[in-house]
Amino acid sequence: MSESRILSLLLDDEAEQEAFGSQLASVCDGPLLVYLEGDLGVGKTTLARGFLRRFGHRGAVKSPTYTLVEPYDLNGRRVYHLDLYRVADPGELEYLGLREMLAEDALLLVEWPERGAGWLPSPDLRVRIAYAGEGRRVEVGAASPRGEKILYFLLELF
Repeated sequence: MSESRILSLLLDDEAEQEAFGSQLASVCDGPLLVYLEGDLGVGKTTLARGFLRRFGHRGAVKSPTYTLVEPYDLNGRRVYHLDLYRVADPGELEYLGLREMLAEDALLLVEWPERGAGWLPSPDLRVRIAYAGEGRRVEVGAASPRGEKILYFLLELF
């Protein structure tokens, strides 16, 4: 990561990943663009589930691999969960209404942001998840002044 400060954590299991997603949400407000990066099956959606539950979502949270985007209205907050894994060309993002989403006072969680390279703006936060034995290594870095503020609060929590 090229960010100046990074929060790095080792999470033992899925429950800890979900709990971290909730803690991340506790310091976030909109508008905010968060990239969720990592290999297939590493737990990006698990982290998103914790994030969404923190804002009051009680239903299932599936990766929007086929729908590409799932919108949530949660206690007065708009959250979009995007999965760009199936995007073949970044230009496809125009048809998803991403420009409009980015203009809203919304939180956007974007899985597979590299599939939107050249079209997606830089994130406020970059969350990288990697396999670490049976657990996961999570690194959070800021890429904007808003992201720096959130990272500061996260570093205080941990």
